[in-house]
Amino acid sequence: NNPFSQDDIDIQQQETAYHGFFRILKYRLRHRLFGGGWSKTLTRELFVRGDSVGVLLYDPQRDCVALAQQFRIGCMANPTGAWVWEVVAGMVKPGEAVVDVAVREVAEETGLQIIAAQLSPICSYYSSPGGTDEHLHLYCAVCDLSHAEGVYGLAEEGEDIRIHCFKRD
Repeated sequence: NNPFSQDDIDIQQQETAYHGFFRILKYRLRHRLFGGGWSKTLTRELFVRGDSVGVLLYDPQRDCVALAQQFRIGCMANPTGAWVWEVVAGMVKPGEAVVDVAVREVAEETGLQIIAAQLSPICSYYSSPGGTDEHLHLYCAVCDLSHAEGVYGLAEEGEDIRIHCFKRD
């Protein structure tokens, strides 16, 4: 139960701090407090990312999942390396339906053709709300992964994505 609404946020200033591949907004604001009254004026940056979609690919016949491995700049300091395993994922563009993005990303990153009926919602959540507005919609797609392994991605987007199947356990 949330006792607050948008009316309980007082935005005093908003500016674009950076606009490149991503955008960062800088705010001066205050908000209502649980104990009553207002917070002090805070300065916060918001990494504007928007909605994204992730798809866990599952093959019930082979009892395996397929994951994507690719270079991720946010993992450069990762002791095991910057090439990490993750679900197939992509960003939602303005006006796109989330399930359409899921279908598109699976095709681009794996070569598999799925349909919306194969998607089962797992959950939706804000990935790191302390600093980004990214809202992730996670699905499971039941599909045949017998020919899924390989290297995929869109060259024009600089993608180099390896797909590998792992036993469910």
